[in-house]
Formats: sequence, C-alpha cells, structure tokens
Amino acid sequence: MRTLYLSFLICISLGSQSLMSQNPVRPDALSFKVLFLDYQSPITGEYGNLRNYKNGFEVSYQRNIHDYINLSIPLRAGVVNFNDEFKNDAIFSLGAQVQAQLWKAGKPAIPYFLTGGHAVYEKESGDINMEVPLGVGVDIKMGKNAYFNIQLAYHLGLADNRNNLQHGIGFKYLIGKKMTAPEVPLKPTDTDGDGLPDEQDNCPEIAGLLELKGCPDTDGDGIADAADQCPDFAGTIELNGCPDTDGDGVSDNEDECPNLKGTIENNGCPIIDKDGDGVIDTEDACPEVPGALATKGCPDSDSDGVRDADDKCPNQAGFKQFDGCPDKDGDGVHDGIDRCPETIGLAANNGCPVVRQEVKELLDFAQRAVQFDVGASTLKSESLPVLNQILDILNRYNEYGIAISGHTDATGDTYRNLDLSERRAQACYNYLINKGVSADRLSYVGYGETRPIATNATEAGRRINRRVEFEVKFK
Repeated sequence: MRTLYLSFLICISLGSQSLMSQNPVRPDALSFKVLFLDYQSPITGEYGNLRNYKNGFEVSYQRNIHDYINLSIPLRAGVVNFNDEFKNDAIFSLGAQVQAQLWKAGKPAIPYFLTGGHAVYEKESGDINMEVPLGVGVDIKMGKNAYFNIQLAYHLGLADNRNNLQHGIGFKYLIGKKMTAPEVPLKPTDTDGDGLPDEQDNCPEIAGLLELKGCPDTDGDGIADAADQCPDFAGTIELNGCPDTDGDGVSDNEDECPNLKGTIENNGCPIIDKDGDGVIDTEDACPEVPGALATKGCPDSDSDGVRDADDKCPNQAGFKQFDGCPDKDGDGVHDGIDRCPETIGLAANNGCPVVRQEVKELLDFAQRAVQFDVGASTLKSESLPVLNQILDILNRYNEYGIAISGHTDATGDTYRNLDLSERRAQACYNYLINKGVSADRLSYVGYGETRPIATNATEAGRRINRRVEFEVKFK
C-alpha cells in the first residue's frame, strides 16, 4: 500500500514537467487551514451531529502545473474520535492532491474539484492507513497574492471504518516569481499566401488582389468585397458595387421594384395609386381601399379625421383626442367608454354621476323591505311605503333611472323560480309606471335562483336570497 502511494506521488511530480504552461500568476503557493475532522458520521450516519467534529490544522505547498490544474502537498495533524466519542486519538497525515480548477488561475474566485491520496498515521495504534479524498473548494481573492480558502472533502479510507469528513478554512499565499512567456521575435508573415505580408495586407486572412491591398473581389467589379454592398453581383462605383437592373438610378439592393423603372423619390418604383383615392401607394397607408387624404388614404366612415382602423366609434363622428368617439354629454369621458353617455358624470366613475349616499341606503333597504305573498307576485301592503320613497327619488332626480331585478331562493323548480322572480320585478315596475314614471326610466328582469347573496342551506339564507333589487341607472 505504501509503495502504491509513493508511486502516485512520483507520477504526479514527473507529470508536472510536461503539464507546465505559461500562467499569468505566480505558480507556487503556501496554504494554511484550520481543519474540522469527523470520523464518526460516515459510520453512524449522524451527519448533522456537530459534536462529531474535532479540530486540526494543515500546512501545504501548492504548485500550479497547468492553466486549470494545481498539485498540492498537504501536511496535516489533528485530534479525532474513532470508535469511542470520549476517547481522542492524534493523527498525522501527508498526502498529494490534484485540484482541477473550473477557471484559470488569477480570477477573483476560483472553484475547484480535488482528489489524490493521503498516508495517515494513527498515534494510538501506530497504524498507517491510506485515504483517498474527494471534494470541492474555492479560492477567493483577498489581495494581490492572498486568497481566502474554503474546502469540503470526503475521505475514503482503505482500512475498515476509516471513511471520514475533513473540512477546512484558511488562507493561501502566492510565492515565487511571476511567470512570463518568453519573447519570440516576430517575422513578417503572409497568412493568406497572396503575396502581401500581413502588415501590408488589409485582409490578411483571405487571399486577395495586390491592387486591392490583398482583399478579394468576388464579383470582379474592381471594388473590394469589404467595401462592396453587393459583393456577389458586379456593379458600379457610383452605387457602391451594386447593379441597377432597370437603370432608374436606384441600386437593386435598395430598389423596391428592381425590374420596373421608377423614381428615386419612390424607392425605385413607378408612382402607382391602385385604389384611385388620389394618394399614391407609397404614401397610402391603405393602398387597397379608397380613403381620404387626411387619413393617409385609409377609409374614415364618419369623416371625423380618424381612420376606421383606429376609430373606436367608426360610425359616429367624434374627436381625435377621444380616438374618434363623440362625447354627447360633454363630461370629458367619450362615448366609447362612457357608461352613462347621455348624462354628465365623472371620469373616475366611468362617466356616470355619483349616486347620493341616502339613495344607496334607501335602495339597499328596499331589497329587504319589499315583500310579496308566498309563491306569488302580489305586493304586500307594507311594501308600498318603500316603493313610494323610490318614486319620490325619481321625481326629485330626473337624471335617475331604476333597474329592477327579481331573485328567489333555490327551493322548488328552477324554471318556476325564474318566472316568479321576473313577475315580482314586473310588479314593482308596474307600480311605478302606474304612478306616472316614464317607461324609458325603468327596466326589469328576473334571475331566479342564479344570483344568491347568501347560502340556500339555511332558512335565514333563503330569506335573504328572496329579494327584489333596485339599482340606479343613467342614460
């Protein structure tokens, strides 16, 4: 076993000579760590027990042997527990480790993987055992030549019950002279072999013509490909190397109609007005449909200066600031979004007036106070005072209308409930009509059992669901 370990160290040392490459940082380093050693958890499985950890220290020499590889020779000492947590045993180890870095040396933070071999001497028993570490670590740059180091490793013991955890934190200091690449005298070269040395060649990696300073001319028009906007088609110097098939003075790569002679102003196309609206196609935003000059050739059905495609009210003349919609009530909320387009309201209330609080309270009370005979749409006499109060509101506020909706609980047949709810809403509607309210200020509808506001599982909830609601509406 000791022979295997020594052979491993000799192979790594010899390999370092062939792996050595030019590195921008100092290749040698000394590392000092505080160790945390746990020989108990890999045996007992109690990895979360911090009492299993004992302390030690490490001093190591490191050598950067490749852009991504370090060789480390760590010397370690510590106190551990093997089979008895109350009995300490001193250990000493000497090893060789290879660190495979994820990034080149010299970066602010350099994570790495590690493996290798350790010879461990146990003082109590006098045994020497071999361990193979597998772990990860990171060097974090703290100064010009100083790094903070964290390392976590699992050690596979080749002897029974010797698997262990060894973690460490510490510092690494770069030592030795900075490595530099040997200077090699530069010789004039001709990389592309076109007869011009690279220092005189404008295209040193592509073979070209001497008269074009070493650059190629694929289409043979006397203009180097790098300056030729159409390098695959012979053209003229005036058109930056591009052809002009129709001879209209617009090069084919910019000519929207390269086979039809046109004008420079029209991007090489002839002036065309396919829809005959007086706006040429190049300026016509809707070239297939006749339109108006004011809307760049697009139709404007209501002639308000907003084209139909952008007009939210295309059949009603409106204002540009309102996306083509009118504002019949002049409240600053256009009819396209005004929920009360014929009544002056507030933008914050979608163009509707704010309903007075006392009116809201009365209508909320009315949905509980309006009563009917059981299973019928006949108004009870105690409902009439409330309906008269609603009538008084309609007489006082001419801009108000009332939307009446009837509701039932979920008891009985669904379709009968729907019919009953509508007849009850209609009874309230007829009462107000008979009192002189204009029909255009009122509406009614029945929803049956579809819109409960309480549970139908209790009598109290069903009583609440049997109601008629009154809601202010505006034109």
